[in-house]
Amino acid sequence: MLVVSEEVREAVDACRPVVALESTIIAHGLPRPRNLRVALELEDVVRQEGAVPATIAVLDGRPHIGLDKGQLERVANEDGIRKLGHRDLPLAVASGVCGATTVSATALLAALAGVRVFATGGLGGVHREWTVTQDESADLGLLARARITVVCAGVKSILDVPATLQRLETLGVAVAGYGTDRFPGFYLSDSGHPVEWTLGSPGEVAKVMRAQDALGGPESALIVANPVPAEEQLDPELHARVLAEALEACEAEGVTGQAVTPFLLSYLVRHTDGASLKANLAAVRGNVRLASRIAAAWAGA
Repeated sequence: MLVVSEEVREAVDACRPVVALESTIIAHGLPRPRNLRVALELEDVVRQEGAVPATIAVLDGRPHIGLDKGQLERVANEDGIRKLGHRDLPLAVASGVCGATTVSATALLAALAGVRVFATGGLGGVHREWTVTQDESADLGLLARARITVVCAGVKSILDVPATLQRLETLGVAVAGYGTDRFPGFYLSDSGHPVEWTLGSPGEVAKVMRAQDALGGPESALIVANPVPAEEQLDPELHARVLAEALEACEAEGVTGQAVTPFLLSYLVRHTDGASLKANLAAVRGNVRLASRIAAAWAGA
């Protein structure tokens, strides 16, 4: 069922470093033609660090682990590319559609293909007003069932960060700050909340991964929360003001359900004159670079 590119398959079989990359940032997160340029740039960052990129997407009903340039162009440029979480994968396969994979779908497919390290921007999590809406990202439940190391810049700052951290604890998903004892806030280096564990090098992360396997516990993920550099983060005061305005606009316009996150993210981009997108991309680049180094340390173990 999985279509694993020859390059990725050979690297996995030879225990060489591989990094999984999601495709929603290509199809749904950036405007054309910038989306394709960023996709190629992120793959190049992986290669510069000596690892193999494995961008993941569903094309014509077949999950692909590792895309060539033509396939990346399809994801970036075709109209009608679906946004697929892990629950959507059987429907997408049976329907023969094309779709870009979210964190949950990418993590699942990467794990099934034997890819242990995954780089993304920010995780989904528990939404604000959860007690009313019961709205929680599918990312969390999937990460409780997939043995993969996810390098991210925390969770999106539009979410309920402390509730998300509590939910991850309840689900048994390990969380460590990379070089910090503060949990990052996607656009921000510090969400205002602590983490209990800190890792300081790719080798330390690989050591935790080996311990996961040696203990033989539940097949859960390891989240490595890597903060965007302070000099590249979104100005915290600007972030707080615009996010408050975005939440008010969301309520005023009656936006609910899955439409909330894209509405808020789009509002932030427009009302920060693109500064939030710049911080987002800085975080993603840093996460991809770190993930590549972790994959190399894991492969050299």
